[in-house]
Amino acid sequence: MKTINSVIFIVVAAISSSVFAKDSDKVFEKRMSANSVAMEQYAIRHGKNIPVAKQYKYGMKLDVVNVVSMVRPAKGCGVMPAAMTYEDSEGVLNTVRYTVAGTCRKGG
Repeated sequence: MKTINSVIFIVVAAISSSVFAKDSDKVFEKRMSANSVAMEQYAIRHGKNIPVAKQYKYGMKLDVVNVVSMVRPAKGCGVMPAAMTYEDSEGVLNTVRYTVAGTCRKGG
């Protein structure tokens, strides 16, 4: 009986974490969409090209002079997406998407 209860608990926990991960992805994509609109307006106001988001790859050189905007990850456990829009040393706007460790907190 203990084995069945343990298996059921593990299955329920796996399903709920999967649902939470999908919800946090939706939250991030909403934030990213709002950020894209804001960065488009920023680029137009400052006479710059609208940045296209690129996925960060390990070892990628970033020439960050001024951080314009950050898209913070949704709260949760595991690896979460985040993004940053910045100006490089030539004044070009760049957006880079990357992943960060989630902010898990036990008991609250």
